[in-house]
Amino acid sequence: MINEQQQELASLFAVKALTAEEQAQFERDVAANPELRAYVRDLQRTTDLLAVSSATAKPPTQLKGKVLARIDELEAQRRNSNPALTAPPGLRFEDGASPEGWKALAVPGAYIKLLSLEREHGYAVLMGRLDPGTRYPAHVNVGPEDFCILSGDLVVGDRRMVAGDFHHADQGSQHAENYSVEGCTLIAVLTADHPLVALAMA
Repeated sequence: MINEQQQELASLFAVKALTAEEQAQFERDVAANPELRAYVRDLQRTTDLLAVSSATAKPPTQLKGKVLARIDELEAQRRNSNPALTAPPGLRFEDGASPEGWKALAVPGAYIKLLSLEREHGYAVLMGRLDPGTRYPAHVNVGPEDFCILSGDLVVGDRRMVAGDFHHADQGSQHAENYSVEGCTLIAVLTADHPLVALAMA
């Protein structure tokens, strides 16, 4: 039986509102109580659904076109103002140290950046970043995804991934809570209609 205090602590835990001491104690309680563990898992799923639903709102088609046209315009201005950055036709480069283009996700400490969108071929390439200690809630994958860790670490379920490690997930598959101890940067390939792509373009 889960008491009212445990329910309150579980709610605060799901939104990362506990102090470090409270969280450590609560994680011990969760480990020792299967019913509480299941309750926390349900709360985290709900939190993740809220995070995903906030990212699924797609901007009007006209707005997308205007934003993309403006991006092209700014990119052309940047190339013209610095001839050294001009690339041959058909090629484009992205400065890894550039702070431009990063979008914060609903999960604190998680960010994405659109690198390439191939609408005709149905895929997009994004860069993702998690700050140290960031925990991404358990979730169902709305589309297939592939990613490779560039730096740092990422724990997916019971598997710790480091630089050079690759992971694929089918559409409809379920991820347990993902988290990074050191922080990480990764490259992800998603379908062009994935909600995270829409968020990155917004």
